[in-house]
Amino acid sequence: MLLLTGATGLVGSALLSRLVAAGTPVRCLVRDPRRLGADRVRVQIALGDLADPPSFRNALRGVTTVVHLAAAARDQPRGSIEELNGIATWRMVQAAERAGVQRFVFLSALGASAHNRTRFHRAKALAEEAVRSSSLRHDVLAPSVVYTPGDPYSTLIGRVAAVAPFVPISGNGRARFQPVWADDVADCVHAVLRDGDGDGSRRLELAGPETLSHAEIVRTILRGAGRSRPLLRVPVPISSRVLQAGEALLRSRALASWDEVELLEVSMTTPTGTRDAEALGVRPQRMAAVLGVG
Repeated sequence: MLLLTGATGLVGSALLSRLVAAGTPVRCLVRDPRRLGADRVRVQIALGDLADPPSFRNALRGVTTVVHLAAAARDQPRGSIEELNGIATWRMVQAAERAGVQRFVFLSALGASAHNRTRFHRAKALAEEAVRSSSLRHDVLAPSVVYTPGDPYSTLIGRVAAVAPFVPISGNGRARFQPVWADDVADCVHAVLRDGDGDGSRRLELAGPETLSHAEIVRTILRGAGRSRPLLRVPVPISSRVLQAGEALLRSRALASWDEVELLEVSMTTPTGTRDAEALGVRPQRMAAVLGVG
């Protein structure tokens, strides 16, 4: 039995369809099974989430492999970024050890470091350390920025472009990324799971085949949406204050948080490019090709 967290996310939903198609017995840790769509009748359901450690115990019964994809890029009513990414992973690892789990596959992020300026990357670094220091066979996959057509960020940009003569971006837009399609990341995770002969102590860096700035990513999304808009660069002190004020007022209903936007101020690249993905038999696609541009 495989336990999957984050099954309704960008990577999780793509991976779940692959696991179900392959006939893999899957149990999903979810708060709302309805978000699994048609797949909810093809998997076992464990009700719970990262903020509910007691739910881990039931979810892990009879499980040999955990695929931990769930993450939070902003504070939630049920927990902070640090609690939902770092501390929750540490608790999940401990629960997996007690339950006799054999293997733990964790989705981290390029740039995860205790010294990174973003809370998300610092929390991911804590989570990685929890996984690495465990007694479990483990695989850590660290992607650059992950996208898919119609994802929340692309949708937000499209909505802004539909009503405004420009699209604002925080800062100078020069941070560099190697955007990787969620389906390609899912293929990498699936390949890792099929690799039963792996030593189980790897850290793989997943990147797309091109390096783009934040501004270039936004322009690519706009072209994919069939809209042409100039970009308005908003100084960081202004954008951070506006977003923090909006989050204080609207809380979880805010369209974006400063913690999410700040992630696009920090480069996420690897000098190895697509090497680790290709070693798994996956050839990542260009963002423009996935979005149908050019």
